Amino acid sequence: MNALALLVSGVGILATRPGLVLSGVVVIVFAVASRVDTPPTADLDVQRRVSADTPAPNASVTVTVTVTNAGNALCPELRVIDGVPPALTVESGSPRHGTALRPGKTVAFEYTVSARRGVHRFDPLVLIARNASGTTERRRTVESDGDETITCRPPLSRSEPVALPLYDHAAGVTGRVATSAGGAGTAFHSVREYRHGDPPNRIDWNHTARTGELTTVEYRQERSATVVLLVDARSAAYVAPDPDKRPAIERSIAAAGAVFDGLLSVGNRVGLAALSPTECWLAPASGTAHRVRARELLGTHPALAPTPPEQSFLKMTSLRRLRHRLPTDAQVVFCSPLPDSYAATVARQLHAHGHPTTVLSPDPTQFDDQMDRDESTTETKLRLAGIERSLRCSTLRDDGVRVVDWGTEPLREAVATASRRWSK
Repeated sequence: MNALALLVSGVGILATRPGLVLSGVVVIVFAVASRVDTPPTADLDVQRRVSADTPAPNASVTVTVTVTNAGNALCPELRVIDGVPPALTVESGSPRHGTALRPGKTVAFEYTVSARRGVHRFDPLVLIARNASGTTERRRTVESDGDETITCRPPLSRSEPVALPLYDHAAGVTGRVATSAGGAGTAFHSVREYRHGDPPNRIDWNHTARTGELTTVEYRQERSATVVLLVDARSAAYVAPDPDKRPAIERSIAAAGAVFDGLLSVGNRVGLAALSPTECWLAPASGTAHRVRARELLGTHPALAPTPPEQSFLKMTSLRRLRHRLPTDAQVVFCSPLPDSYAATVARQLHAHGHPTTVLSPDPTQFDDQMDRDESTTETKLRLAGIERSLRCSTLRDDGVRVVDWGTEPLREAVATASRRWSK
């Protein structure tokens, strides 16, 4: 560039063309200035503050970034880029800011994000300092001296607990699962002759008044069940009908929370697990403390992160480890969108190995009326994926596995519809 500028200036002098001479001089001066004017080595202090570090789901969180020039050199052009967690959406403002910063001065900017379930860690900030001419720059990343995470813990169930019917397969104390035997319980079973020692409150006094004979009412026995809620958290389970829609795993987690609350509230022992590259297990138990542990797991466990896992998933190893951990009498509620044949295989194998399995499947293939109908390719893909998923549901039903196909209706309605099919 400098050689060309000198050539132009020389031609201008020989040809007595002042314009050419001036052009060459300007280029030479600009080149020299760019070499002399280097980016400042500014000493910058950066702080990040969030308005709420444990917000509720969908709450707006304001992020404030403050940058102070603690050095003695002017920073003629400074650009700051905050490391917004990938799962958070910026609602207003911008995580980028440009300014000039004199020594000892401070600049602040803010933006607002929408909170989502999970633990969200901010990436380091990127600082780009340029010289006055803008020809060279110095880029570096810095950790903020302030808030680094936003933790969003949703309630265990955002609506009323869901009463999911279980298989008549359990052993234990009086509780949730009905059996075919008569005894202590709540639902009428039969009437038999009075036996010495029968509780007075189980005597049919109306029958005695009519006939003078003592009879005892038998109720259908109910026993507590051991249930493990298994959430499909493989990368395939993060499927969504549209990039702007929440992935299917979020509905699976919400369903797991509602069913967990419903089963626990009637005396069952309930546990949690995830089908994920990251190990996740909460052994079946009951009680208030167990409910709190479940809420923490569903809200913040790394295996249920709001973004897809990057590690490879070992299919056979993960399934073998899960089967080894399941109690012998445990039932399984598998929360999965059934995105592939492996998900159906998991449900089928668990059911075949003595763990009665119910698949609770949010449908991620339904085409939303608000989506752009011009995207014919997207609609076609969704329809094809929906057909494949429906076939998986039908095959599982044929194999004796209960399936709750959860579309756009409330979860309670989907469970009620499926329950009527099971009772036939």
